[in-house]
Order: sequence, then C-alpha cells, then structure tokens
Amino acid sequence: MSASVHPLPTSRQPSPVAPNRGDWGALRAELHQRCADHDLVVLWDELTHPERKALMASANFPHRERDSRRHVADMPKASRDAIRAAIHRMSRYASQLRDRLQGERPHPSQELASHAREALTDGDIKAAMHWVSMIERGVM
Repeated sequence: MSASVHPLPTSRQPSPVAPNRGDWGALRAELHQRCADHDLVVLWDELTHPERKALMASANFPHRERDSRRHVADMPKASRDAIRAAIHRMSRYASQLRDRLQGERPHPSQELASHAREALTDGDIKAAMHWVSMIERGVM
C-alpha cells in the first residue's frame, strides 16, 4: 500500500499585479509622478525667482500670493495646475514667436527638386532619378 502525497494549502495567493512587461511598470511610475506633479517640482526648483514671479503672474496669482520663495509642492493643486497651464501657454507663445522670426522658409525638398529639374534639363535621367528618390525617402 502506498501513501499519496498532497501539498499543504498555503495562505499565499498570486499577486494581482502582473510583473513588469515591456517597461509598463516604468511608464506607470512616470504617470504616478506626473499626477503628483514631480515634474513641476523639478522644473520649479530650476527656475530663478524672477522666472517664478513671471509664471505666477501668467497664472493670475493675486499679488499677495506671488512669493517666489514658496515651494510649488506646498501650493494647492489648483495653483499647481494654473502654473502648469501658464508654462504651456508661454511655451506655445515662444514657439510661435520663434516661427515668425525665422520667417517663411522653403521646404528642404525644394532644393532637391531643383537638382532633379537641372539633371532633367541636362538629359541625365540617372541623376534626376537619384534626386527624386531622395525626396521620396524623405532625405533632407
């Protein structure tokens, strides 16, 4: 007669959280930090006091609340959201200003197209095809 062996029941249950697959864990941690405004805290620490005051003014903080020595982590969520919105507005404005100052530039493929036209005028089909293939590949 042989005795059968059965494993003893354990109280340990499988973890409800799946192991990190494809860096999803890192992404999740980054999103949690973003929700806790860690990125804003780091940026705020890197700003000078005049830059902080400018952001507070853009965020419509009342004059009495524009203390640039105040740490952003100590501010209420609504104030942090207003500062984040001001940063996005100012960044968008700076990008638009830079684009206007640079003026209208021809697309880089126009130069390649002029080379292709020149090669066609010279009867050099091989060179023209070379320039056209560069345009098609997006080589700029």
